[in-house]
Amino acid sequence: MTVSRVVNGTGRVSEATRERVRRAIEELDYQPNQLARSLTQGRTRTIGIVVPDITNPFFPEIVRGAEDAAWAAGYTVALANAVEDQARERAALRNLAGHRVDGVIVCSARLPDRELTDLLSAHPASVLINRQVPGGPAVSLMVDDLLGAHLAVGHLLERGRKRLALLGGPDRSASARYRREGFLAAMREAGVSVSDALLTHCEPVEDAGYEAASRWAAQARAGGPGFDGIVAYNDLAALGAVRALREAGLRVPEDVAVVGCDDIRMASAVAPSLTTLRIEKYGLGRLAVETIFALQRGRKPTDKTFAPELIVRESAP
Repeated sequence: MTVSRVVNGTGRVSEATRERVRRAIEELDYQPNQLARSLTQGRTRTIGIVVPDITNPFFPEIVRGAEDAAWAAGYTVALANAVEDQARERAALRNLAGHRVDGVIVCSARLPDRELTDLLSAHPASVLINRQVPGGPAVSLMVDDLLGAHLAVGHLLERGRKRLALLGGPDRSASARYRREGFLAAMREAGVSVSDALLTHCEPVEDAGYEAASRWAAQARAGGPGFDGIVAYNDLAALGAVRALREAGLRVPEDVAVVGCDDIRMASAVAPSLTTLRIEKYGLGRLAVETIFALQRGRKPTDKTFAPELIVRESAP
């Protein structure tokens, strides 16, 4: 009992006894039984994080921010990778609930609203990054995707580009829906028509961006709609599109300007460097964990929306 009081910082123990216990802990390399402590305290001091694809450079920066905030508070992070699979996302949320994590953070959730609400209700605290479920239990931290799409379209139109293509994300993605809506609204407001042949959904990976841009280039050569600008769902798809354009003999940005989204680290390292929408990924992760702690204390923070910042580089100067 005396050792327990010293380890947990509870109860009254003389300083001499406390020092003897500390020396013994160091000499024996004693490690507390975390499972037993969790059962006693009713907390695991663990936060679960679910991401749709850990190989997408956008998400590790969020995880790093969350882990730094958790570590500073004496918590650990349990990471689950859904690999863009709704079944895996569903299983991850159930498994984390079964392990009694103290809270869960879900990035860019792909599940339908009703099912997501039911799964999050099994957790004591939950935060959604870039997804909202009206009336659900989670606090949402959103990126203003409508604004982002307006910024991208406005930039290209100001640079004299008139035939824009949208390399949209997966149709199960809330962000993809908002960015498509923002793209179409910005084009309407500018009085510029959009060809349906230049609107497509794709997975948020390089190969998907490459395939879509290759198809558009082939259509243009065959007499289909030409294009002089691309707004991509994310930087990975944009980088794939740049590669396809080069192989098709099109110059970036002289023939086709390209704008991505996320500002992952490689966006500034490639040639041409990528014009993109910067999102504060590390800060989102930290804030998500801080929100979990606020929920634990009985507070219910309001949803927050963050504005992306247009970063102009060589692909669309």
